[in-house]
Amino acid sequence: MKMLRCACALVWLPVLVGIAPAAGAERPNVVTTTGMVADVARNVAGDCIKVIALMGPGVDPHLYEARASDIHRLRNADGILYSGYSLEGQLGNVLNKLGARKPSLAVAPAAFEEADLITTHQDYGIDPHLWMDVGRWKRTVTPVTNLLGKLAPECRGPMEGRAEQYRQQLEALDGWIRESIATIPQEQRVLVTAHDAFAYYGDAYGIEVKGIQGISTDSEAAIADIRDMIDLVVERDVPAIYVESTINPRPIESVIDGARDRGHEVRIGGELYADAMGEEGTPDGTYIGMLRANTLAILEGLGGESAAWPDRLESWAKRWGL
Repeated sequence: MKMLRCACALVWLPVLVGIAPAAGAERPNVVTTTGMVADVARNVAGDCIKVIALMGPGVDPHLYEARASDIHRLRNADGILYSGYSLEGQLGNVLNKLGARKPSLAVAPAAFEEADLITTHQDYGIDPHLWMDVGRWKRTVTPVTNLLGKLAPECRGPMEGRAEQYRQQLEALDGWIRESIATIPQEQRVLVTAHDAFAYYGDAYGIEVKGIQGISTDSEAAIADIRDMIDLVVERDVPAIYVESTINPRPIESVIDGARDRGHEVRIGGELYADAMGEEGTPDGTYIGMLRANTLAILEGLGGESAAWPDRLESWAKRWGL
């Protein structure tokens, strides 16, 4: 199976380069919270706007506390983009205050009515992990493009062109994931993860999702939660379960040990990207790469096969030498 781990493809496409700031002119700068939001902005902005992400690889946005340097960047930004629906946790108050002083956008609430989203019994109300469904996340491109167009009106036309190309790439990625997950045998279509960040993925692509922890990571998994997960893994004969790049793996290891004590061998199927992308400058350090890497790991662990890589994403793959 060809390992195509993706990238933020369209940021530097040779077509639709459009109008860039004049030589020596200072570009507007936009500060985002997560890498997923930054990836949308970069694909749309091209050379017209500088995009800075506060939260890098392995950073858990639920627990993130702003540093002095972050506050400085936010105060000096021309615009602010964040995910919303309480994903940013403790940073939320800072974002709300600064948002009253400058162009600011919570991209998920701007793109969706609450009725379109998954609710949770926890304090969040709305599950904020929307990027796990590529078809849903694609809708954030429009409000992001609108805000960036106001910051750099001379670039609005080219940015709208890049936005449309990025939507087409995400549409292709969405179809590839759907087709690939459908190859997993129905009885094995159970995705067990460290915390409940994959509900949108399961809803979109037809796979049952179980997380040891809840929507947020601000509390430890309870012993009862681990016991319940051991029961499920043994009863459903789950072959593989998954750790996450931003979550302590101990609860997953406890499930593996508990299942083994009951005569069932389950392995770690890989590390999934949940609340943060991979290292910058790598395919996994982009939204497309993040979702592709997750899907490939799920397919390998649960017995599925990768569908053919979409033609619309071949230029992206070539960019990363894949």
